[in-house]
Amino acid sequence: MADHHLQNTQPMTHQMVKAATAATAGGSLLILSGLILAGTVIALTIATPLFVIFSPVLVPALIATALLATGFVASGGFGVAAATVLSWIYRYVTGRHPPAADQLDSAGMKLASKAREMKDRAAQLTGAAAS
Repeated sequence: MADHHLQNTQPMTHQMVKAATAATAGGSLLILSGLILAGTVIALTIATPLFVIFSPVLVPALIATALLATGFVASGGFGVAAATVLSWIYRYVTGRHPPAADQLDSAGMKLASKAREMKDRAAQLTGAAAS
């Protein structure tokens, strides 16, 4: 009976420790969030007059910077995609069986089969029309 009572209190203690840890972590993050919000409001209050004064220079500069960053990110993404595709094609051609090679072969066979069916159907229709 004493063992049964010990088993019931241990999980309760464990749950209390977990709850206290979660409350401490949550409270700390909430305080940190409030401090960051206050710092952001103060920084924005101080920086707003500077933004108004320098806006004829800053707006075009930000637009140009955003376009450059977008171009570099897109270029890098397309470069990585191209390298991945070329690597996949190389592995497919050399017979190393890259991912989805079976699906590609199956799709090719289905496409060839449909092309033959359409060719035969067209031959039947032109033969029937000529008669």
